[in-house]
Amino acid sequence: MKIMLRIASLVALIQFAAHTGLLLSYVPSHGPDEVRVVSMMKSHRFDFGGSRPHHYWEMYIGYGLFAAINCLIEAILFWQLSRSPNTPIIALFLFANLTYAALVWRYFFFIPLVMDVLIALCLASALAVSRAHMAVARR
Repeated sequence: MKIMLRIASLVALIQFAAHTGLLLSYVPSHGPDEVRVVSMMKSHRFDFGGSRPHHYWEMYIGYGLFAAINCLIEAILFWQLSRSPNTPIIALFLFANLTYAALVWRYFFFIPLVMDVLIALCLASALAVSRAHMAVARR
């Protein structure tokens, strides 16, 4: 169980590094249509919820960084869980990563899907081992 949680932690850390690096180094490179879309996202400001006007690009970067920080938090928590496993917390993160995988499948692309599925498999394995240990301890 410990090794599966540590593998999940390392995968989440790789996810954090890749997401952050790719997001912050992004330059449109798929032709003039992409350049136009990014330019429009950066140029038009909107008042969202009464706050100072933001443009879509700020929101895109902000949500991307939010997702990256969540990966870092997961990495730290998985490592901590490997020291003191907690079945309900592992189950909660398993549900979260399966949900992330479904959203990635629908809205994004293959590589992040692989990372979320790999984390979910590690968590499912850790959960199964934890429950097996609990069943043996009850006997």
